[in-house]
Amino acid sequence: MNSAAAPVLPELALKKAPTQPRAIETYERILAACAELLGEVGIERLSTNLVCQRVGISPPALYQYFPNKYALLHELGMRLMLVQNALLEPWATPATMALPEKRFAASVADIFLQTVALTREVPAGVWVTRALRAVPSLQHVRNRSHDQVTELLLGAFMGAHPAADLLRARLSIRLSIDALYAAQELLFDDPQQDAQAVAQTMAEMVAGQLMRLRRRAAA
Repeated sequence: MNSAAAPVLPELALKKAPTQPRAIETYERILAACAELLGEVGIERLSTNLVCQRVGISPPALYQYFPNKYALLHELGMRLMLVQNALLEPWATPATMALPEKRFAASVADIFLQTVALTREVPAGVWVTRALRAVPSLQHVRNRSHDQVTELLLGAFMGAHPAADLLRARLSIRLSIDALYAAQELLFDDPQQDAQAVAQTMAEMVAGQLMRLRRRAAA
């Protein structure tokens, strides 16, 4: 039996990074135009030709940095994940993880809503989020970011509760992160949803699971 051939994924690596001020300006204009067009035409209709037209450059000028549109989306995705993760860093402390259940749930709901607002403020942030979910070659960006956030939160949790089951805590935190991102995408895809209600419901679910781990550690 012949196995199906693995899909050929597009190249994502930058061909070169800009170093001179004018090149850096062009590079940033390319990314800004890509973000604008992504919000206007969506993932499928986005093309490097459209980006070049928007910036007012020739295709070779773009291709010296980015081999294709997916490399552009990759860079936008990396930047979005970085700013989202930076938002979490001051929150992810042992002091936060030691809060009583209701206060912890409230803090989870608050950081969730902050992340939603930040994503909406980032140029094409909502569309970049969709691209990271929908485009197979970009899914590793989100997965790697979720792994990094898992370790960040796990360190804070274990700092507050060193007797907790490490493997169960890591799994619970990773599942919580995936669930919270799914809830974020629900708000983007269905604006009729009540953001406060979604945040509160998800926060209570996350808090409940982590409180169970805390109780087991204290037993």
